[in-house]
Amino acid sequence: MRRWLVALVVTIIAVIAALMLIRAASQPASPQTAVSSLPRTPDGQPNLNGVWQVLTTASWDIQDHPAQKGVPAGQGVVEGNEIPYQPWALARKQENFKNRLTADLVEARGFLPGVPRIMYMPLPFQIVQTPKYLTMVYEYGHAVRVIYTDGTNHLEGPIEFWLGDSRGRWEGDTLVSDVIHFNGETWFDKAGNFHSEALHLVERFTLIGPDHINYEVTVEDPKVFTRPWKMSMPLYRRKEPNARILEYEAGALMEEEAEKPEEQIKSR
Repeated sequence: MRRWLVALVVTIIAVIAALMLIRAASQPASPQTAVSSLPRTPDGQPNLNGVWQVLTTASWDIQDHPAQKGVPAGQGVVEGNEIPYQPWALARKQENFKNRLTADLVEARGFLPGVPRIMYMPLPFQIVQTPKYLTMVYEYGHAVRVIYTDGTNHLEGPIEFWLGDSRGRWEGDTLVSDVIHFNGETWFDKAGNFHSEALHLVERFTLIGPDHINYEVTVEDPKVFTRPWKMSMPLYRRKEPNARILEYEAGALMEEEAEKPEEQIKSR
């Protein structure tokens, strides 16, 4: 009788212990645990090194959009799916959309997409991180962008850069990049969403796991919009063993195509 009772008690304790382990395993990791498990550089910052790429359709249109010829359907990346254009600017955006095949300098001439658009082009980019700066090398046009994290101030303007002037700082485990000094030639997407040279961006890069960065950007342009607005999307680490940046020189490829005899183009 005693042996049977002891065996029953042991079985009950084992079942309770197993249930507690299952419950503990199903609980999400606490913020402290998640933070402590992040890969870090020797200076203690989250390690953003690697090859990254988005999986959104924001390059075609940053707002919700249906499928069209050459355009996959997609969910928008704009907070609230609303861009607060001034009335004149909304009319300009609509005109841009009508003329997008020739008015978008990326599509028509292979020019640089600008920031933030180059962040969500359907091509990878590589981050090289040091204590004083973070370099982004993009497959599109072999563009190179530097976010300085050494405490230096923005260059004195006005200056009109294609990719702006980026100055970063760490706020906890988030890299915050302040970007100014743009030209007014780039768009946010192929759908004609645009800005002026007064564009001001605040980007936030937050490593949320070894293979995912949450990218958030606040957009401000008092010449075009009635208020600041925000976009966000995940960046995914390319996991192939040989992942690397290849070559896509859009402008050179367009020039090469234009130089071909018309008969050769038609025969393809």
